[in-house]
Amino acid sequence: MGDQTAVVKDTDMSEEMQQRAMECVILAIEKYSVEREIADLIKREFEKKYSPTWHCIVGRKFGSCVSHETKHFIFFLMCGVNILLFKA
Repeated sequence: MGDQTAVVKDTDMSEEMQQRAMECVILAIEKYSVEREIADLIKREFEKKYSPTWHCIVGRKFGSCVSHETKHFIFFLMCGVNILLFKA
């Protein structure tokens, strides 16, 4: 597992939601090694806690252009991967 320090690149989420996202990443990376499975766990956890519909992209390198609900977006680097998590 890479560095557990999160580097937030862009967000409009509350501090509480950001913290939950980071906890989900650690949980997912401890359980899975495939990026798709990591993204799926994070998505499911956020839908359970904050209601649907969340989207999660996990990877070392990708581009994106997304629309999202206000106060429901974060893009950060943690554990050696980029995580894009948003509600739409």
